[in-house]
Amino acid sequence: MGVAAQGLPAVETILLIILAMVFARTAAMTFNRLADWELDKRNPRTAGRHLLVHRSTAIAACAISAILFIATAWTINSLCGFLSPVALAMVFFYSLTKRFTYAAQFFLGLALAISPVGAWIAVTGAFALPPLILAFGVILWVAGFDMIYATQDVEIDREEGLKSMVVLLGVPASLLLAQALHAGMFLCLILFGWQANLGIPYAIMLILILGVLIWEHRVARRKDLDSIQQAFFVSNALVGLLFVVGVFANYIF
Repeated sequence: MGVAAQGLPAVETILLIILAMVFARTAAMTFNRLADWELDKRNPRTAGRHLLVHRSTAIAACAISAILFIATAWTINSLCGFLSPVALAMVFFYSLTKRFTYAAQFFLGLALAISPVGAWIAVTGAFALPPLILAFGVILWVAGFDMIYATQDVEIDREEGLKSMVVLLGVPASLLLAQALHAGMFLCLILFGWQANLGIPYAIMLILILGVLIWEHRVARRKDLDSIQQAFFVSNALVGLLFVVGVFANYIF
């Protein structure tokens, strides 16, 4: 959004993008809960999730959020409106992939990769190369960190017959693959900055992001639950924050 607008777009556009994000995420998360309702009950790590809301409430929340997302997308512009059902299909489809493909982590990345493309279209009403580069980087980033997160569930996934790269490759090889994916993601961030003509503030933040990624994988190698949680939540929050700061600092300084 920031790069497409070369700073900040109109307040109305910002608010509509935020609303679309909230509605899409709520629809996706509630659909994921519904798809995994029985599986979560049998996984010690997620056994309490189904107690957070009643199933009927989750169904209603998913349906209402999906409708509001489509309505918001049409309010932004016609291309966003036409593509909104496709976006919903992609985020819903991820929740089913671990039942039939080991590439589930990449489908999660694809579901989240629609975000930069959607934000760009919301501002400009058209496709362009920079958001597509960033989208590919998001696929690699998400697939990598979700492999780290999935190491917690490798045994229960095998018992349930679920598929993931961790189930296929094992924990050590998956952690190595995650490192390679994050190296590719970092290259995408460099290429994105070049295509978007981002300057020194962005380059500085890239150096910090590289440091966070290195720290994430050092922590993940410990392979205990606390380390995995720390690597997953803290590092992802830092990478996202540093990226946003780097982009907007380019237009402030």
